Amino acid sequence: MIPAIFGIAGPALSAEERDFFREVDPAGYILFARNCETKDQLRALTDALRDIHGRDRLLISIDQEGGRVARMRPPVWSSYPAGQVFDDLYQVAPASAIEAARASAQAMGMELAEVGITVDYHAPLDVRRPETDDAIGDRALGSEPMQVAAIGRAVLDGLARAGVVGCLKHMPGHGRATADSHKEMPHVEASAEELEVDIAPFKALSDAPIGMSAHIRFAAWDAENPATQSPYIIEEIIRKQIGFDGLLLTDDVDMQALSGTVPERAERAIAAGCDIILNCWAKMDDMTGIVERCPDLSPRAKERLDAAMASVDPAPPQIDFGELIAKREALIAAAGVKA
Repeated sequence: MIPAIFGIAGPALSAEERDFFREVDPAGYILFARNCETKDQLRALTDALRDIHGRDRLLISIDQEGGRVARMRPPVWSSYPAGQVFDDLYQVAPASAIEAARASAQAMGMELAEVGITVDYHAPLDVRRPETDDAIGDRALGSEPMQVAAIGRAVLDGLARAGVVGCLKHMPGHGRATADSHKEMPHVEASAEELEVDIAPFKALSDAPIGMSAHIRFAAWDAENPATQSPYIIEEIIRKQIGFDGLLLTDDVDMQALSGTVPERAERAIAAGCDIILNCWAKMDDMTGIVERCPDLSPRAKERLDAAMASVDPAPPQIDFGELIAKREALIAAAGVKA
């Protein structure tokens, strides 16, 4: 098995993609709006991926947070609030914010599970600050670490109740970044003591099954390498200090914060200690290069992958979708928060 999660070019597999994926056996897949047209079409796509590998609990993932980060959109699928809404609600009624976030995530998870998606890259545990770049912005769940952890836990729980595995991101924290890592490398100059605030939510949720690294350079920990490619940050900060022993994915290695070719970026991330590479753009040359440069999935990473996919009930008890949406909306409205 190749330690990579690959993208797909369109709404259905091409013959070239099908043959390639069958041959190299990637750890999983990631979907984008280009892959999501109708419920029947998307279910057919995810079923085709499972048919290739012969395993029902295949890692088929998506970025579906709500707000502006939503690959599945109306009118086919529902819209969901951004993290800022739950932050605002928490300031008025903390318990209501937690319940609303859980209900919203469970409803979202039900829509994902219906079309065969098993992993959602949600929730972001980045602690927002005045200088936080808009790449995070209203996606953040708050500015106080334990609030972020509380709402984040509710999101993971809601997804799990729908049979979908959530993901902590972006480890060890994107809140101090003043640049967008999609476009350039963010540099964080905070001290190790100051960074305790940023890693606190991740510590609180360190038992989560999946986490995602940040393409950010932290001077206090490793002045030369971004977290994704830093052996020190992965081992000493993420694995030991945070205590995260789940499946560690990279953020998309096609992002411009990283240098070198995409296969070179992937190779350095695996060498640094990431379990799996996330490669989103379905470029056959890049995917082939990753296969050529990266070793097979390590036995420990395979254990983490299997544990992550077994961490939720794939056929949980069902609750009425409309009831979940109504519950979320009532909690928000009762506190006078603008959704």
